[in-house]
Formats: sequence, structure tokens, C-alpha cells
Amino acid sequence: MEHVVLLDEAGQGIGRQDKQTVHTASTPLHLAFSCYVFDAAGRLLVTRRAAVKKTWPGIWTNSVCGHPADGEPITDAVRRRAAFELGIALDEVRLVLPRFRYRAELLGIIENEICPVFYATTGDTPAPHPEEVDAVRWTPWPAFVTEAMAAGSPLSPWCRLQVQQLRAFGPVPADWPAVDPARLPPAAHW
Repeated sequence: MEHVVLLDEAGQGIGRQDKQTVHTASTPLHLAFSCYVFDAAGRLLVTRRAAVKKTWPGIWTNSVCGHPADGEPITDAVRRRAAFELGIALDEVRLVLPRFRYRAELLGIIENEICPVFYATTGDTPAPHPEEVDAVRWTPWPAFVTEAMAAGSPLSPWCRLQVQQLRAFGPVPADWPAVDPARLPPAAHW
């Protein structure tokens, strides 16, 4: 059984809950992550969430998202989910937004997360897990920023909000500054 780490407002761990029961109409604040995976040409791997997913089914979003297990280093969780969802190994994994937080709702299900954001690279060809990802595409970062910022963008709400912050780091993702992991929420320090 997979669990998520529940958080207080300061990002301290206050318990854990079964992942299958945490996302509801009253989702408690919990720890997650988002990762933007790029290839050698600087293109972003964009994914469409599987239609069978409980939260945001069929929605296009950033490369991979997930939840670290209680006691699991968050960069290990990023690598684990990329391998599971996309069949890829990550080369570089770099923290870029340590305390991104959002709350969003779709079809009565709420996301309520402190969600550190990572930049990563891969040389692998994705082989998506069908229960996680319906489709993938490689997109140049400037085109993706335009798509995310467009009115009525079909991208996930967390992705649109993250892109608003990420674009401030400049137009070349490989040049985004690494952030000291000490700035992660307390529950993410392992």
C-alpha cells in the first residue's frame, strides 16, 4: 500500500495516509513533487495523464509528478516515479522550486500539496506505463511556455502555475539555478 506524507502549514510531517484515500473533496495538505524532464536537445517531455487516473484523468501536464514515501529522499522518489511511469532513468536531477504550493479542484477532487519542483535530464526513450500515462510528446521549452500561458490552456493547473515561476529563471532550462535542498519543506529532509 502506497502512502503520502501529511503536512502542517509549515511543511512539517504530521502523519501519513493511504494514497488511494487521500485525494477527495477535502484532501489534506500533503507532500508531493513535480519534475520537468528534458532531452539533450533541450526539449521538455510532456505527458498526458492516463484516463483511468483518479485525479486529472486525460490532462496534459509536465513530465512526472508523485509523492515521496515516508522517509524516502525526495530525489529518490523523483527517480522512482520517472522509472515507473515513463520507463526512463534520469541523469541530472536538480531542485529548482523548493516550496511550490497549490490547491486545485476538478470533478470534486481536490489537490492540496506542497510540491517541490525539479529539473531533470534523460537520454532514454519513454515507454509509458498505461495506467499512468496515455501519451507523451517532446516540446521545445519556449513553445511549452506559450502553451501554458495561453488563456484557456488545457494543461494541469499545477503545471500552469509552475511554468509562471519557472520562466523567471530564463529561457534555457539547462541554465536554471539549483536551489539548496535545505530550503525544502522540513518533511522532505531525509
